[in-house]
Amino acid sequence: MENREENGDITLKLKYNTQKRRLQLPEYGRNVQKMIEYVKTIPDRDERNRQARAVIGVMETINPQVHLQDDYEHKLWDHMFIISGFDLDVDSPYPAPKPEDLNVEPVEIPMKRRPVKVAHYGRNIENIINLIAEKEDGEAKEAMIRSIAVYMRQQYLIWNKDSVSDETIFNDIVKLSDGRIRIPEGMHLSRISSDQVFNRPGAVNQKPKNMLRKNNRLKNNRKQ
Repeated sequence: MENREENGDITLKLKYNTQKRRLQLPEYGRNVQKMIEYVKTIPDRDERNRQARAVIGVMETINPQVHLQDDYEHKLWDHMFIISGFDLDVDSPYPAPKPEDLNVEPVEIPMKRRPVKVAHYGRNIENIINLIAEKEDGEAKEAMIRSIAVYMRQQYLIWNKDSVSDETIFNDIVKLSDGRIRIPEGMHLSRISSDQVFNRPGAVNQKPKNMLRKNNRLKNNRKQ
């Protein structure tokens, strides 16, 4: 904050952080950065080293979560060199980091993932169907097909409020399995009650319309 006198009036001029030097590591704050800048100006090397160790103690107090890291003292010294702009001439117990060490590109992890075939089912259902397709034919496999079909119907109704036929779900299973799964003859899914409502993830549960009408009728009868 600066005071200025113009025409006999004193005005205050505020300095905003956007007008100040950029903080290298904001978690330590501007005061630590000023301390380190001051340490750089100390001509006596022994005194400079002593003040640097004092700043390390302040940084440890301000950022106590650093203790959760392995070799945290080494991290603190690295942070001090980073804040100084890598031109702090002190005797560190650890090798000083270099600017190029901060610009190492992350190792690319190869991922072989196909695009999702049907968005409202998601990738997990595709993976489950692929596992079922590898099973041997039999009662266990039929039970798996029925279970995944019931779950797929629920997912379908979450995003598409209209009713869905068993044939639509079975055709989707065949499609997602690339034809490796054959739906057993005579298989059908249990009937869904008209009162049942499936909400999208994160949506507030809503009562079915017929239940709301019933509750309204009960309230009206009580009033009468």
